[in-house]
Amino acid sequence: MFGLQFAGAAQSLGAGAILVNPWNITEVASSIGEALNMLPEEREERHRHNFEHVTTHTAQEWAETFVSELNDTIVEAQLRTRHIPPQLPIENAIEKFQQSNNRLLILGFNATMTEQVDVPGRRGNDQIKEMKLSLHPELSDTLSILCSDPKTTIVILSGSERSILDENFKDFNMWLAAENGMFLRRTTKGKWMTTMPEHLNMDWVETVKHVLEYFRERTPRSYIESRETSLVWNYKYADVEFGRVQARDMLQHLWTGPISNAAVDVVQGSKSVEVRSVGVSKGAAIDRILGEIVHSKSMTTPIDYVLCIGHFLGK
Repeated sequence: MFGLQFAGAAQSLGAGAILVNPWNITEVASSIGEALNMLPEEREERHRHNFEHVTTHTAQEWAETFVSELNDTIVEAQLRTRHIPPQLPIENAIEKFQQSNNRLLILGFNATMTEQVDVPGRRGNDQIKEMKLSLHPELSDTLSILCSDPKTTIVILSGSERSILDENFKDFNMWLAAENGMFLRRTTKGKWMTTMPEHLNMDWVETVKHVLEYFRERTPRSYIESRETSLVWNYKYADVEFGRVQARDMLQHLWTGPISNAAVDVVQGSKSVEVRSVGVSKGAAIDRILGEIVHSKSMTTPIDYVLCIGHFLGK
């Protein structure tokens, strides 16, 4: 299916359609060629996305939602204050790195080390392909060199699931910390271990998931990430302004409903809302992770260099 970039349907069906600028003849021809040569698996996946949308967003559903919204009062929720760290003094960081004897590098993954999916000749990103996270190929050699250095320990600290980190980093000698550090393993030494606090209460998951599903259905091109310790509603591919309005409305529904008495934290990102149990955070997990690394490697030399790179710095 083709979607014209300037048509209203592009916002609703853009996840599965091939978006084109109708005034760009070269782009139209290129897109037709892409569609004709598309693999059956990708064609089916794109069709599934759009079929689900048109069967759930009917005229009746739109009318009911419109009338319902007229009866609701939208309460503005203040956006989380974003603390932007200062720019990294690169020359100083390199000098300190070379002088150190026991280094720890804590790296994020999504949007930090992932490959940007750009389709030549087309505006915007390809949602279907970009949702499949993959390590940027230009980083592989650098990571291999760092991982082979006995003075350097690398930790990939990510909100992603274990399977995604395994798929991308299985060939490197490093530590993987999945789902905000709740699961940890060394790639060269087998199984995942949990760093979760004891008696973690996850009773809130089903009720929160219903709220997130409600807003996913009403926000074209948004999606939900279901993890073992958290739920994330992401609207990075949706209309930004509409997504922000929906996010504010969602927070109102959450705070006055399923999480009003639950022991959870709500983290509002630039284009996402994450709900997770109290104590499930990268900051809280890093102490447990460091303890495990020090014990496993039998470190006798104190860590004298720490570098953190990632979108998790403000969380």
